Amino acid sequence: MAKLAVRLQVIQAAMFVGLVALIGRAAQVQLVQGRRWASEAQIQRTEHIVLSARRGALLDRYGTPLALTQETYHVGVAPNELRDPERDGATLARQLHLALPDVRQTLSRRYAYFAGPFSAIQVQPLRAVRGVHLEAVVNRFYPRPELAHAVIGRVGDGGRGASGLELVLDSVLTGRPGAAVVLKDRAGREYESPARVIAPPVAGSDVVLTLDAELQDIAQRALDDAMRRTKADGGDVVMLDPATGEVLAVASRRRDGAVRASAFTDTFEPGSIAKIFAAGALLARGLVAPDERVSGEGGRYRLAKRTIVDEEPLPELTLADAIRVSSNIAIVKLAARLTPAAQYTTLRDFGFGAPTGIEFPTEAAGRLRPPVEWSRLSAASLAMGYELSVTTIQVAAAYGALANDGILLQPTLIRQIRGAEGDVVYRHRPEPVRRAVTADVAQALRELLRGVVEHGTGTEAALATFPVAAKTGTARRVVRGRYAPGQYTASFAALFPADHPQIVLVVKIDNPRSGSYFASETAAPVTRSMLEQALAARDVALDRARLSTAAPRSPAAGPEEYGGVVPYVVTWPYQPDTAVPLFPPLARPRRPVPDVAGRNLREAVHVLHRQGFRVVLRGWGVARRTSPVAGDSAAPGSAVTLFAGPAPTPRAAPAPAPAPVPVPPTP
Repeated sequence: MAKLAVRLQVIQAAMFVGLVALIGRAAQVQLVQGRRWASEAQIQRTEHIVLSARRGALLDRYGTPLALTQETYHVGVAPNELRDPERDGATLARQLHLALPDVRQTLSRRYAYFAGPFSAIQVQPLRAVRGVHLEAVVNRFYPRPELAHAVIGRVGDGGRGASGLELVLDSVLTGRPGAAVVLKDRAGREYESPARVIAPPVAGSDVVLTLDAELQDIAQRALDDAMRRTKADGGDVVMLDPATGEVLAVASRRRDGAVRASAFTDTFEPGSIAKIFAAGALLARGLVAPDERVSGEGGRYRLAKRTIVDEEPLPELTLADAIRVSSNIAIVKLAARLTPAAQYTTLRDFGFGAPTGIEFPTEAAGRLRPPVEWSRLSAASLAMGYELSVTTIQVAAAYGALANDGILLQPTLIRQIRGAEGDVVYRHRPEPVRRAVTADVAQALRELLRGVVEHGTGTEAALATFPVAAKTGTARRVVRGRYAPGQYTASFAALFPADHPQIVLVVKIDNPRSGSYFASETAAPVTRSMLEQALAARDVALDRARLSTAAPRSPAAGPEEYGGVVPYVVTWPYQPDTAVPLFPPLARPRRPVPDVAGRNLREAVHVLHRQGFRVVLRGWGVARRTSPVAGDSAAPGSAVTLFAGPAPTPRAAPAPAPAPVPVPPTP
């Protein structure tokens, strides 16, 4: 009995020690290590997932989408979880637009995966199917990928901006991702219960650009046409609102197909379009009188070791004549009155030699050397637009200062930024950089530019309805640090309308190879075509109420109004002056109305716009006829009514007539 009692005591002691150890271990697990084990259990049975945030949209100034975020889905299926594999397989095939045999074959695997991507509408009915798992993917979508492609840029593989405005505005467009928790079983499979959202995603901000989609389309088409016609190496077009600095359109094309916004990144010597700034320096300092003339030197002027040539020399020229006919000799002789500091300061005040500050990842500053680095011929070269490298956007901003009464504004591509709730968190306001010239000088310079289009080198840009002020420029091209023989840059800078400019339009054509290389015959017609199309378009950034008051300058009276007597005698040889011409310029010829019958509406409207007609639309569907009818002539800027209707339903081909029964010949 004693041994039994001892054994019981030992067993009891062992049980007590074991119980104490168990309680101690439980206390250790629950009290000391409780948080650790709870955390590990949480990790094993739950999973944190990232909820993607919608990337902000890029819109044109009127809300037309240029870049959107589109949510698509990949579809995964666990076949062993399907309640009715036959029925669910048919549902998958129907919703995903896949062949049923292919779906059934895929479902025979342990886990089926359909990459897609599939739209939200396609996968919506699949959300109720047990065993179907949807994986959301956020994609960037460009409704019109060819529109302002180089400026808008693209998004990289990680969903972050990789180029263009997508890169510059990445921090604004990128939203804040959310987080959610899903439950899993011990095998790591997610339960069908909905995820618990910890932090909802916050969408990125939408950005309203200054671009006008209609003007952008006009600019791109006009530039493409010009490059095809001239076989040029490339070109740029910039349209800018001079009152705000907002860029309305920017198109860049390269012959090799390279996609880059060369209007911001590539420099060139501007040539004669820079002569107006030498004129501005002279007028601002009172160094030239309106009626003062200088000799044309017979078209050849020797300066140091250099001969300056005029293509079409005049005997004597005023400053207005020098700008009107783009005389190298006259502008060089007049600009010699400027000190190097004055000439340099004027060009610098108009923004040359420094970046404009436009919102783009890369922008060239151009080159304007300080006077201490000039040679004896630098002043003459700068007066003619050489020894100076600029970008197309710099030229547009500088001409914008002429249109804006002498105040240089910083150009911009951003008009508004709207928060996730639609509230406007940023609205662009004009940002003056400096005053380049006084308002009176700017007005005088606009009058000089108006003379270029009315009776100078820019007549090919003249409109029948509104006055245009502009300047042509044809400069030799620099290739690898040297002037390339036979290669030129043709440029044209215009203010429209001349009286109260609403648009600055700059066209640059690089190395036109076919036909003339002069800007008056290459870039000027492109400008006229774009302005005519802009006037014909319904919704573009033009204040038509202000346009209606900007009538063309009244032409001088003809001889019949003076009783058939010419009021003054013209000496011979004739020496032109800056007076209003005796006879008004001939009206532009009427144009034939193109045949657009059978075309879709968008294409038909574009064809009519490119011919310079305004379009009044009647109906919808396919173009049927026009009024005036195709082939009739009408004045540019006049309205053409386009009648449209549903596309005709093709009729079934008539059944072939039965073959005639042969009749035996009569014996």
